[in-house]
Amino acid sequence: MAAAHLSSRSSLLAMVFVVVVQGARAATFTITNNCAYMVWPGLLSSAGSAPLSTTGFALAPGASQAVPAPSGWSGRMWGRTLCAASSTDGGGGKFSCATGDCGSGDVQCNGGGAAPPATLAEFTLDGSGGLDFFDVSLVDGYNLPMLVTPSATATSASSSGKCAATGCVAELNGACPADLRVASASSAAVACRSACEAFGSAEYCCSGAYGNPNTCRPSAYSEFFKAACPRAYSYAYDDSTSTFTCAAGATDYAITFCPAAPTSVKSSGQNPQAAGLQQLNDTMVYFGGGGGPQSSGAATTASSYAAAVVSVAAVALAALI
Repeated sequence: MAAAHLSSRSSLLAMVFVVVVQGARAATFTITNNCAYMVWPGLLSSAGSAPLSTTGFALAPGASQAVPAPSGWSGRMWGRTLCAASSTDGGGGKFSCATGDCGSGDVQCNGGGAAPPATLAEFTLDGSGGLDFFDVSLVDGYNLPMLVTPSATATSASSSGKCAATGCVAELNGACPADLRVASASSAAVACRSACEAFGSAEYCCSGAYGNPNTCRPSAYSEFFKAACPRAYSYAYDDSTSTFTCAAGATDYAITFCPAAPTSVKSSGQNPQAAGLQQLNDTMVYFGGGGGPQSSGAATTASSYAAAVVSVAAVALAALI
């Protein structure tokens, strides 16, 4: 009887052990705000992934917050800017942001994703081959500089060269082509849209007849982003130079907004909050786009902008990795 009891208890403990191991921490994300202004990180778990301990919070300049993630977690993170609670609703007011807003009406995103344009960090932990997969994407546009850096022990142990820092460290809002630029009512640039969002055409959105890597090719607009941020996704099929991998379970990640580097392309392109402009409720102005095709002159302008930023961005990235 006692032996049966012990056997049953051992089986139970073994089951608990398996459950604990399966839910064990796979990585810790340390999110840091190096910007001169407040940033509100947003976090979204993919369908089927366990939720994280938070889906959004405020980060003051210089502040950091660690967020543990379980094995098998996948999702994305981004920074929201120019956020505040509306004072017109009575009561507490609805929280919203000028860029990267997740539509929850709260500091916590509660399952809401980033409204484009927004710079995104994307992760799949403990994926195929015992690897973490991660990237920084500008496919949905850009709103602030971001760098993802794996822990030093992981990068030194990697022999493939794919366990490395990635991101977009350049300040692109001021240099953004006019057709893609999002500005406040006071004309300060706050974000840079993707060509897909600006024009809505299948050619730029990699949809319909352009829904495969053979027909969806880089455009002058995606090349603007790629020249400035060569390790970030610039369009949907930009996989070969933009996906990075590290050993699963052995790597932590630092996500840094406005990583310390001389990356400003135009002094007028600084974030409007840093320039002392009002947060939120400052009417956003979208230049160009509107669903129609872009002009050839605008595409040429995008190419010239890309040429102007590439040397600055290359120096900035080299200084950080």
